[in-house]
Amino acid sequence: MHDILTKISEIGIVPVIAINDAQKAVPLARALIAGGIPCAEITFRTAQGEESMRRIAGEVPEIMLGAGTVTTVEQVDRAVTAGAKFIVSPGFNLKVASYCIDKGLPFTPGCSSPSDIEQALEMGFDVVKFFPAEQAGGLDFIKAIAAPYTTVKFIPTGGINATNIAKYLAFEKIIACGGSWMVTAQLIDSGNFDEITRLCREAVRIVMGFELAHIGVNAANETEAMGIAELFAAAFGFQLKNGNSSVFAGSAVEVMKQPYLGVNGHIAIQTNSIVRAKAYLKSKGFGFDENTVKNDEKGKPATVYLNRNIGGFAVHLLQKK
Repeated sequence: MHDILTKISEIGIVPVIAINDAQKAVPLARALIAGGIPCAEITFRTAQGEESMRRIAGEVPEIMLGAGTVTTVEQVDRAVTAGAKFIVSPGFNLKVASYCIDKGLPFTPGCSSPSDIEQALEMGFDVVKFFPAEQAGGLDFIKAIAAPYTTVKFIPTGGINATNIAKYLAFEKIIACGGSWMVTAQLIDSGNFDEITRLCREAVRIVMGFELAHIGVNAANETEAMGIAELFAAAFGFQLKNGNSSVFAGSAVEVMKQPYLGVNGHIAIQTNSIVRAKAYLKSKGFGFDENTVKNDEKGKPATVYLNRNIGGFAVHLLQKK
């Protein structure tokens, strides 16, 4: 997978944007950044698309900028000249696909059938756009069509919104979703960039799915740990679960049998995707202690600690199951 597509997968959302007024492009891009989504696919559906790309590339270079609804080789050249770093088509266009390969450009062809996917595989593409996603059968169709093509990843677009994006992203073969609910034409045309930022932040929260998993308390030894856990059980009726290194009282309180990370203990925050959560938190200035990474049976990250304490507690991410 191309490096740019890897970065897109870390974000999880690709705002698909049709701009009617290029003067709105820069404030729109800044609203996306403020909302935690440093990515934009500007489509050629409007006459202002190309100029909008040019302005964003010139004034908001931190945006990962792509061109969408690309259906001709000429549009590829115009998009690249305007500053686009990746190209997306609604369908499988052989000429556009071949041209992007020759130019070394990240290209995501639109595919909605086994025949489309086999053409993409034949040309060396391992990520395809599934469009229109909901209208073409949604997640169930993607799961069915993905079964025989084990190496293909998908970016579904069309009908994706705040109510279903988490469901789509939970399928491991979907690296990101394209959506326009946070960047509607009405919001852009009216200049309501504060609302765009709010909707982007909400979308990020949904994608990340941050929730408190449990709080860990450091005890001096096993005897003290059991005593603390028993107090929680006596007070609140929590069931005890004695493990090798800790005792759980219910699911939310873990008492360590010997002092572990953190002055007081640790706080576990579960997330839909540790990979995306790490990328997002790094963009917020947080770092990680890579020596604390633990992988699951499939070799994917299951937990990792931040490299600093918060309020005397170590903090670690925990992959939701």
